[in-house]
Amino acid sequence: MKRFAAAALAVAGASQAAPIAYRTVSVDGVQIAYRETGDPARPTVLLLHGVPSSSRMYDALMRRLGGRYHLVAPDYPGFGNSEAPDPATFAYTFDHLATVMRHFTEALGMERYVLFMQDYGAPVGMRMALARPDAVRALVFQNGNVYEDGLGAIWEKRKVFWNDREGHEAEVIAAHQSVATTRARHLGSDPDVEAYDPNLWMDEVAYLNRPGQAKIQADLIFDYQHNLAAYPAWQAWLRHRRLPTLVVWGKHDLAFTVPGAMAFRRDNPDAEVHILDGGHFVMDTRLDEVVTLTDGFLAKHPDDDDGL
Repeated sequence: MKRFAAAALAVAGASQAAPIAYRTVSVDGVQIAYRETGDPARPTVLLLHGVPSSSRMYDALMRRLGGRYHLVAPDYPGFGNSEAPDPATFAYTFDHLATVMRHFTEALGMERYVLFMQDYGAPVGMRMALARPDAVRALVFQNGNVYEDGLGAIWEKRKVFWNDREGHEAEVIAAHQSVATTRARHLGSDPDVEAYDPNLWMDEVAYLNRPGQAKIQADLIFDYQHNLAAYPAWQAWLRHRRLPTLVVWGKHDLAFTVPGAMAFRRDNPDAEVHILDGGHFVMDTRLDEVVTLTDGFLAKHPDDDDGL
């Protein structure tokens, strides 16, 4: 632990001169909010968030690494500070989110980047990778699942919803928008509940209960079944490309379990897999370790434009 702390402090000191800018850009007619730090001439990391969070989940990580890398973290349509178009006219599917995010990178002139993916970030990022493989030079998965091995027991309730949306939508969304479920998503099975700042989930509850969010969230939860169907194609891509891969996983996650982290080595035996004593959003309590692991990984794989 002392080794992690010392290295993290060194990174923190190096990044103090790189403040975060909070920007917006119009993509496909939607105002996309994003955070950006670091010199664009340095290696770029695109950070894709999970549910029900936003780019805010990466704020501390970006501050710590901004002196060494160029980091960009967007909010998806309907999330965080991005515009939330009416679901009647905007399709809230993972295919569509990935298309908007791909167009976002094009709007910012991001030609090559490391994909850092948490939760929903994995299905968004993997679609982006398959659509534009030469843009992606390395991968970081933080409890971003692409294997059925990693699906926890809670997914059985989702499968019931997928089979009968009308009969179960009200129940699923009421739970999804609740304080109890949002809190539990952070804590998982972690016995150290006092390590978690309640603002982590209370802010998310506020976002989840904004007007129109029930339909947005329901559409995405229902569409998630198509991510599972795409797992074999994504795994084949990982196996074929064998890109440098870092897997950082909180072991107390009840949604995406540790076997999902270990499964990456099936398709890429060189993948670095680290199981941390944290939850679904492992940076909630283990930021120093994530900073150190991410910085070490990126330093080993500089962007030399050789198609890593």
